[in-house]
Amino acid sequence: MTGSGATDADVAIEGDVEDLTGLYREHGDQRLPPGQRETDRFPVLSKSGTPAWDPESFRFEVWGSVDDSLSYSLDEFRDLPSVTQRQDFHCVTGWSKFDCEFTGVEFADIVERAGVREDAEHVLFHALDGYTTNLPLDECAREGVLFAFGYDGDELPADHGGPIRVVTPHTYAYKGAKWVSGVEFLAEKELGYWEKRGYSDAANPWNEERYG
Repeated sequence: MTGSGATDADVAIEGDVEDLTGLYREHGDQRLPPGQRETDRFPVLSKSGTPAWDPESFRFEVWGSVDDSLSYSLDEFRDLPSVTQRQDFHCVTGWSKFDCEFTGVEFADIVERAGVREDAEHVLFHALDGYTTNLPLDECAREGVLFAFGYDGDELPADHGGPIRVVTPHTYAYKGAKWVSGVEFLAEKELGYWEKRGYSDAANPWNEERYG
């Protein structure tokens, strides 16, 4: 599937891995956004540390402006159709990690399963630690927006957002909630945790939209 914001030239299939590292071309010829430094490490950042959670009681939920609210156990969520994508990851603090391989459920699949209504224009992601972040619905429909539960061929580590995190390769990574527990579809925009504290609502790395 090639969603909005990606062209056939930007997306390549290598075996079972979809390569989305060419998404930067819609912004020019520089893969590394301005003000970023490339790193081979994967630093761990969060607002308050890794939360505790119970695999037996964990639920991933979908609600709001939808025809069908959804609720999945972790096993049920992992049994949904999934893809593996190679993406670049850009942190607002100034580092970028290239060629991350995330496995997860495409955002568009959840939209289809929930029957998102025509009045829905915004999305609010909710996390186990109380974190929230928002995006316009059309931004979430882009190629590469995943509810990821795997990283580099293994389970997504807890300190990087496991059991499930959102990845958004076209924005700074604070738009990709770690430890995500659900997604709410809204007719009107509601700002998330960092957006309320002065971070950019758009979060475009190639425009250096770090702060509002």
